[in-house]
Amino acid sequence: VQLVESGGGLVQAEGSLRLSCKASGFITSVFNPATMAWYRQTPGKQRELVASISGARVINYHDSVKGRFTISRDNAKKTVYLQMNNLQSEDTGVYYCYTDARNGLWGQGTQVTVQG
Repeated sequence: VQLVESGGGLVQAEGSLRLSCKASGFITSVFNPATMAWYRQTPGKQRELVASISGARVINYHDSVKGRFTISRDNAKKTVYLQMNNLQSEDTGVYYCYTDARNGLWGQGTQVTVQG
């Protein structure tokens, strides 16, 4: 049972990236009601919540990403996505997927670097 992130990389300012997080080994009855979230961490700062989506699809965003990022989930694929548009240098960091299922589980993280 693990969360596997992908989709990070290097992008120019105002560009876009789409992160994916697949909940590997999860059964449907565990994944579907779980809250899934994306956090990010930059050097010298605490890990912060970027966006979350509950099993009922209630969504929350950090104020700094509202209007630019979109979180979504595909329960059939047991995957959560983070579409990031109009990226800015302050979005640079390691992005982690998290679920409150199974007493809380983190992915390994994926690096996002925004230049310019």
